[in-house]
Amino acid sequence: MELQFLGHSAFKVTLPGATLLIDPLLTGNPSFPMEMSVEEVSQGVDHVLLTHGHDDHVGDAIDILKATGATLTANWEICMWAQDKGVEKINPMNHGGCVDMGAFGVALTNAVHSSACSLDSTGSIADVYLGNPAGLVVMAEGEPTLLHMGDTDIFSDMELINEIYRPQIGIVPIGDRFTMGARTASMACQRYFEFQTIIPCHYGTFPILDQNADEFTELMGDNAFRVAAITPGETVKVHNGVLSAV
Repeated sequence: MELQFLGHSAFKVTLPGATLLIDPLLTGNPSFPMEMSVEEVSQGVDHVLLTHGHDDHVGDAIDILKATGATLTANWEICMWAQDKGVEKINPMNHGGCVDMGAFGVALTNAVHSSACSLDSTGSIADVYLGNPAGLVVMAEGEPTLLHMGDTDIFSDMELINEIYRPQIGIVPIGDRFTMGARTASMACQRYFEFQTIIPCHYGTFPILDQNADEFTELMGDNAFRVAAITPGETVKVHNGVLSAV
């Protein structure tokens, strides 16, 4: 598995037989590397996965899906909304479901947040309901299980997510205000999960979010060595839950 951080909550995941984009906010993302382009990131992508419908997570998804012919995996409401916008390949699912995509499996987990977009089907400004927010579990044979939490607060059923899926890699929002901050994110990781590697996200993008992962890393205490604050644009390999440079 290779992971490329694209800033905010956007990641490119390369698996044997599949290339995924998760929450691809690229255009308008201040932390997306200036030397990169949407077209470059989209090359080889055959799946786009969305945790929820907020604009800073849907991002360029619709344009990428149309340009590449990739398959969208998201909740039912997001898939129907995307189909109305011209996306042809959809894989609708919902919380508790698990779908075999061939090269990988994906499950949706709970997240404590909200989910809507600001544009309706005519392009007018409106709050469009897009189902419940989710976390994404990505599973592939011979690869570490990945949990992208999406946007969420801490909640005690995280313990069940760990028990059911045993994720080794955790992509965790830490930026506060709209998601967990450093204190609650570090508590969630240490109380409810057994991650081998933790990649913080949803920070440093906009001024109203926490600007770095320093406090989160400090609060991880003896588990601080598990935190990998990847620079936007950086790609890492994951083997047995451990990251290494590409």
